[in-house]
Amino acid sequence: MAPPTFDLQSHSTHSDGALAPAEVVARAVAAGVELLALTDHDSVSGVDEALAAAREHGIRVVAATELSTLDDAGEDLHLLGYGIDHRAPAFTAALETFRADRSARGQRMADALRENGWQLDVPERESLGRPHLAAAAFEHPANQERIRAAGLATSSDLLVAELIRGAPSFRRRTMPTVGAAIDLVHAAGGVAVWAHPFWDVEAPADVLAAIDRFAAFGLDGVEAFYVTHTAEQTRLVADRCAELGLLTTGSADFHGPDHPLFSAFRAFDLHGIEPRLGPLAV
Repeated sequence: MAPPTFDLQSHSTHSDGALAPAEVVARAVAAGVELLALTDHDSVSGVDEALAAAREHGIRVVAATELSTLDDAGEDLHLLGYGIDHRAPAFTAALETFRADRSARGQRMADALRENGWQLDVPERESLGRPHLAAAAFEHPANQERIRAAGLATSSDLLVAELIRGAPSFRRRTMPTVGAAIDLVHAAGGVAVWAHPFWDVEAPADVLAAIDRFAAFGLDGVEAFYVTHTAEQTRLVADRCAELGLLTTGSADFHGPDHPLFSAFRAFDLHGIEPRLGPLAV
């Protein structure tokens, strides 16, 4: 039996997306998605709205979130938690702690941007992240001459120039580790999946080593199918997951219709490989 048409990572205004959860669901339905996950960063506050919209539209939405974690393989690896009890008190309390850490880190990066000559007004958001800061700096009138001189066409370009690991204004988080995040997802009854592995780790050998190590922590799967993954990267991840018995999920990482990269549902390729969605497809 063929799996449902799926897209298992998307974001709303409850983190760094442009649309409300119900609008995200409506866009997914219009694109032909049958199985969707709303995965706001360190937040499940939009899940109930997404579930209500799913009932209205006849689509299945999985309760989910995307956790930012620390690991030796990268400063900011992302872990997707699917099928969680999003109302579990211990889980929501942990997310509140993670959001506080995210916001504190956001303030440190805002300070660093200013120290490096950028002007910005920090937006008030439930989960302040790098895209918000990059957009605030990109849109500030005082920065326009510098932006043109640097050839930065979008706020995403500014994020890469200033706010990724090794860039001048990057500051790291303090919690949680990958292992702790996996344990938290499991305690909430969910499955833990490493998001967009080649986004945060470049070398194929390093990605495979991380998959092996995370599997030892209890990782359930990897987002093998992703909007920026090449066919070679997809096959590499899918083959290792098959060897280890891990799930393989996928997404276009929808953030909004005007996002320069993550603007359309189903904008990822399976490259002829059968996904392994396990309990997510049931």
